[in-house]
Amino acid sequence: MPQTLRTRFAKDIVAEFLPPARKSKRQKVVIICSGAPSVPKAAELLSFFSKKGFWAFALRYRGTWESDGVFLRKPLDEDVLDVVSGLSKGFTSLRDGKKIKLKPDEVVILAPSFGGPAGILASRDPRVDKVVCVSPVVDWLAPSKAEPMDFFLKFMREAFGNGYRFGKKEAAKLRSGNFYSPLRHVKEIDGSKLLMFHAKDDESVRWNEVAKFAKATDATLKLLKKGGHLNSGKIVRKYWQQIGKFLKE
Repeated sequence: MPQTLRTRFAKDIVAEFLPPARKSKRQKVVIICSGAPSVPKAAELLSFFSKKGFWAFALRYRGTWESDGVFLRKPLDEDVLDVVSGLSKGFTSLRDGKKIKLKPDEVVILAPSFGGPAGILASRDPRVDKVVCVSPVVDWLAPSKAEPMDFFLKFMREAFGNGYRFGKKEAAKLRSGNFYSPLRHVKEIDGSKLLMFHAKDDESVRWNEVAKFAKATDATLKLLKKGGHLNSGKIVRKYWQQIGKFLKE
């Protein structure tokens, strides 16, 4: 597996990346969001997409891990779009100082779980072509059997420490249900850009709300009977044929 490179976007955001492993006439970019809380481990997915001919990026949201700033001070789709903007502005490989500027023909976002809203909301930007969502949150007020909101925020703070740096104001915004919420922007979402994977036995994010959201936006939903809170790496590998066809539509 190739060693991933690192860069920064908009000063605050650290991202790992890999260039495409093979030359292509079209510049394809994939931006990999992460769930939360989670430990950064995107190397295998970066390598997978690189081999498929993509420039592959995995960002650390502001206020998480190596990135600067405060987590959830801004909705995370703004972090994603800062990366999109940085591609054409130019960025620097911090390992060798190489300057890189891209003119993407295609921008795809992989958006799992907590990062689902980042991809869904960023899809409103015309520069984003397609979003693949895996077990995405669409409504922060929908009750979760495994991770009710108060438990979730407490666990994130206590179990991950400075991996996620946020205060009471940021927590209150998420609790309100109005902040960083796809459900509050249904009429703005073009479902033709969205391919969603979800399992009926997911106890962290209930499938009912996701199915309703997919219907309301006319998004494509592949609903699995089992699988729990799905792993994005496994889903991408298992369903790549379907995903690849969707990306070409």
